Amino acid sequence: MPAKKLMKKICLLGDGAVGKTSLIRKFVFDSFDDKYIMTFGTKVSKKDVTLFRHGQEFNMTFLIWDILGQRVHNAIHSAYYQGASGAFIVCDTTRRETLEHLEEWIDVFRAVNKNAPVVLLGNKSDLLDEMQFGEDELGALAAKYSLKFHLTSAKTGAHVEESFLELGNEVIDIHLNKGGDSNG
Repeated sequence: MPAKKLMKKICLLGDGAVGKTSLIRKFVFDSFDDKYIMTFGTKVSKKDVTLFRHGQEFNMTFLIWDILGQRVHNAIHSAYYQGASGAFIVCDTTRRETLEHLEEWIDVFRAVNKNAPVVLLGNKSDLLDEMQFGEDELGALAAKYSLKFHLTSAKTGAHVEESFLELGNEVIDIHLNKGGDSNG
């Protein structure tokens, strides 16, 4: 059976400077740069991966939307979320307030995409001496919303690729449950 081709929009959301752009750069280009570059509006990156689900091969193109990290949830932000098949909502383990803002990000994304899978990422987990929270706190919030979560490091690559592939598998499962065709 030939591989099915899918193209799916994935959003990365979260406060400014939590590492969304760095996570994308690590996943798409396997590179890291610790200079902070603020995202204005949105930037779209693309990566093709091959996933196997339920005995079927899928060639998935991730269209990864890196969305401005300002907590201004207006019509423009909601427009960016339209048509998303899934999202990562990212916080910075060295800044507790970014964890406290996750619920707001979840609620706003869910208002536009009620059934799209969401994975929480606690980024900068390599900065052990600076961590203000960890797996227990992030896990408790994830459990409240029945979401998966990972502690990631865009610098070391810890759990970055596995997080994207996990979300990709969830997106495929939803696609198959909807009786999706091979065009996405």
